[in-house]
Parts: sequence; structure tokens; C-alpha cells
Amino acid sequence: QVQLVESGGGLVQPGGSLRLSCTVSGFTSGDYAIGWFRQAPGKGREALSCISDESKYYTDSVKGRFTISRDNSKPTVYLQMDNLKPEDPAVYYCAARHGGWWCGRDYYTGAIAEFWGQGSQVTVSS
Repeated sequence: QVQLVESGGGLVQPGGSLRLSCTVSGFTSGDYAIGWFRQAPGKGREALSCISDESKYYTDSVKGRFTISRDNSKPTVYLQMDNLKPEDPAVYYCAARHGGWWCGRDYYTGAIAEFWGQGSQVTVSS
């Protein structure tokens, strides 16, 4: 059974940084992708970034401010969020599915994610 366990959310001032972690277990092969989404109150789910063995992908809303990385020895995927803005507060979710192909502009959507983490609240406030 695949499990995703998130950590690292919290409160940060505008312009500050946070790092989210998503520890992955249960995949029996290396052909999978891990990604991040967020959902703010009253808004729909927004795709942010994903990573696989073949690629990294960022949506325009976070490109240049957020960095995704992975440590296969743990295995954990990180989302480093810098220069956080008032529009960034949300519950952030990591998600996963089999197939590195998921991590690309034409395919990366939460509608076909297979597994989800529990969510981490990120608050940006002075």
C-alpha cells in the first residue's frame, strides 16, 4: 500500500520561506512521479510542481519561487517555497501515481493522481 506522509507546513511572514516534505513508501518500482498541489479556501485545487526520474515540472504560478527535489535514499520529495506571497496560503498536498509520464505539462493533473498525502497548512501573514 502506497503511503505519503507530509510535514513542514506552518506560519511564515511574506517574503519568507518554508520547506514541505513528503515521505513516500509502498512503491515497488521506481517508475512513479510525486507532485504537489494546493487548495485555498473557496478555490479549486491547483497543480504546482512534480518530479519523476525523467523530469521536473513547474506551473507558471510557482516557477522561479518554488523548487522541487527528491532524496531517493529516504525516499522523500521536498518542495522548497521561497518569497512566499499573500496569495500562497492554502492546504498543500503531495500526490503520486505510477508512471513518470504524469510529470509533464500535458498530463499533470490531480484528477488522475492515485495517492494523496494528508495535507499541510501553509499560512503567510505578518
